[in-house]
Amino acid sequence: MHFKKVPQIEPDQCELSSGERIFIHLYRPEDAPGICRLFQAVYGDNYPVKRFYKPKELAEALDAGENYSVVARKENGDIAGHMALFRSSPYPGLYECGAGLVLPEYRQGGINQLMLYHVYERLALELGVAEIWGEAGCNHVYQQKVVGRYKFIETGLEIDLMPAETYAKEKSSSGRVTSLLAFRSYVPRPHTVYLPPVYEKVMRSIYSALDDRRTIEVCGDTPPAGISSRASLEVFEFPQVARIAVTAIGEDFESYFNGLENEILTGKIKVIQVSVNLACPWVGRAVEVLRGRGYFIGGILPRWFDDDALLMQKIVGRPDWESIHLFSDWAREILRIVRNDWERVA
Repeated sequence: MHFKKVPQIEPDQCELSSGERIFIHLYRPEDAPGICRLFQAVYGDNYPVKRFYKPKELAEALDAGENYSVVARKENGDIAGHMALFRSSPYPGLYECGAGLVLPEYRQGGINQLMLYHVYERLALELGVAEIWGEAGCNHVYQQKVVGRYKFIETGLEIDLMPAETYAKEKSSSGRVTSLLAFRSYVPRPHTVYLPPVYEKVMRSIYSALDDRRTIEVCGDTPPAGISSRASLEVFEFPQVARIAVTAIGEDFESYFNGLENEILTGKIKVIQVSVNLACPWVGRAVEVLRGRGYFIGGILPRWFDDDALLMQKIVGRPDWESIHLFSDWAREILRIVRNDWERVA
């Protein structure tokens, strides 16, 4: 899938109560050093995506359509805020919105809301993205309050995703931080999903909240002979997270996955996330294997492979359930679903 590399969108602007004007626009190469200084001011050197500290990599990602950074620029050219759309899943039409931050002294001026509007209502439409997703930190509820405002729907929780060190400079967490998953559909693609019997009831509940259509079936088949399991592995060293995207499920899935997991657990990984393709009629086989190894449900990942995925997750140690703060009743219901399943498999 190919998108326009650098869409021509006129900047948004606002005037702060101090009289200072702020311009919201797509990143330009000359903004890169200011973006780097912004991330250092808020996170030190601890932000896990190192691209934002490296002007050359940032420019290459923009040119390739991998990352579209939006900045809040002061009149003197300094960068006061940043937000980005970037590819982070197997399907290139699904973009993640993240890396949002504002200098502390500018956080009461409405800059974050202006950047959100520019990304969701202008940039996304210009690019023609199929879907956007995001992670709202659960160490507080501030980020979660914009979910409904911009037509996002909560679909899951990534338990203990980020280490406390990420938030050390601002002292906003004392332990690992869970993230709330939310998705917004721009270009619907109706398709069939197969639900593992063990999760049929809770997954139907999550699917009922979506605003784009699915045909729901319950899987029951076993993998046909001759199909080999396939998956891709991505390891994030600083947050100590591994992500496995399962693209094919064969009769060999248990032995295949054991090899992958044993390799991961020899390191310092604290969280393993597995996305399993729900377009596969025998997805239940993979779910049985994963639950037998201590994995529990995280939620649904719409359009993850263009088809939907089921998120399964495993935490080394006991999750920090008590530090999860949620804004909506629906998010709290998802937490109940996730924690109940953890208690069953743990």
